[in-house]
Amino acid sequence: MSLQPKNPMHGVTLEAMLVALQAHHGWEGLAQRVDIRCFRNDPSIKSSLTFLRRTPWAREKVESLYLDLMR
Repeated sequence: MSLQPKNPMHGVTLEAMLVALQAHHGWEGLAQRVDIRCFRNDPSIKSSLTFLRRTPWAREKVESLYLDLMR
């Protein structure tokens, strides 16, 4: 196992990212920043995780937004 001390994503799950982003921006704020239906219509962590795990371009946007939040 290699250590990655300068990688801010190391050890952070997609669920943890989503929870932090939702707590900071709310669902409306997330929908404005990443235009996907699971953030606009009846949003939940579970439905969002399902979509993001299957959709690489949306996951990349969420990860980028999380990195911006952590800076």
